[in-house]
Amino acid sequence: MQKIKNLAYLLALSLLLYSCGEYQKVLNKGSVEEKYNMAVKMYETKKFSKALRLFEKITPAYRGKPQMERIQFMVAQSNFNVKTYTTAGYYFDRFTKNYPNSSKLEEAAFLSAYSYKLASPVSSKDPTDTKKALEAFQMFINNYPDSDKLEEANAHYKELRYKLQKKYFDIAKVYYTTADYDMRNYKAAIQAFDNLLSDYLGSEFKEEALFYRLKAAHDYVLKSTERRRPERIKDAIEAYEKLVRNYPNSKFLEDADSMLSTLQKEEIRIAKVLEIIKEKEKV
Repeated sequence: MQKIKNLAYLLALSLLLYSCGEYQKVLNKGSVEEKYNMAVKMYETKKFSKALRLFEKITPAYRGKPQMERIQFMVAQSNFNVKTYTTAGYYFDRFTKNYPNSSKLEEAAFLSAYSYKLASPVSSKDPTDTKKALEAFQMFINNYPDSDKLEEANAHYKELRYKLQKKYFDIAKVYYTTADYDMRNYKAAIQAFDNLLSDYLGSEFKEEALFYRLKAAHDYVLKSTERRRPERIKDAIEAYEKLVRNYPNSKFLEDADSMLSTLQKEEIRIAKVLEIIKEKEKV
């Protein structure tokens, strides 16, 4: 029994060594056709890294030829399977542009978007792939409204949109929380919250963004010189009104009302102070 097991092991090892030797021989010295056939064999047996090495060598020879459509799809799919997702997304996207009449067009369009999504990092990192995925899913949803992948595409789109909103919300909040050390960050926070609210009208962060937009404007008033305060008080009160108009029962309403009261008192005080200053200047 042990002898049979040993023979089976030796046979498997021999086949593996032969296969590796054959692959290396074709890779280094094979003709273009032999490399193509070996690349397809490696692809079909799920040895995607080896397939990619061969495809890289033969691609220039097949440009403009019928086989190129199949090669480009296999290159994209191989990159997807070895988890080089950004590269996969790029090649699937190229495939959709180069072969608009292909039977694999819809599949490639979906996989391009999905590849970029898988490459998309956490919200705190560079959002380039997230944006590419979002755009690609939006295009897929527009182009294939009857696709059986539509529900999945919509779910991915929603998830990516949330991720981008969270990134921009977190950036704005960082500006606000660091404004004690650098007053310029109050203005940066206000602008960042405004950008988020205008770019994502139905944002899941809308209520919180409106509150922190008010909070940043309120604190900015209190840190400003008296001559600067009137215009900044007006802006902060408008931020309060926008929050209450959109969320009359906001969970932040108590804090918001307290800030409004402070702003109104400050508005009255500053008006008196400025009037006194004007009178002194006349004298």
